[in-house]
Amino acid sequence: MKKGTHPKYDVATISCACGNTFQTRSTVGDIHVDICSNCHPFFTGKQKLVDSAGRVEKFMRKYQKAENSN
Repeated sequence: MKKGTHPKYDVATISCACGNTFQTRSTVGDIHVDICSNCHPFFTGKQKLVDSAGRVEKFMRKYQKAENSN
């Protein structure tokens, strides 16, 4: 193998927003992710609503008005 053609493949720490961390090897270095297998709804079986710009509240208000008018 030629020297200097391949990137460094070092130990990297993966950090999730939930606080879970683990180590793997990567050419990138330390990685920060928003969601991992420890907190992903598919793996945990728990549904989390991730509200983006108040869409969940807007939906709930819309259908509460419709329910109250009937």
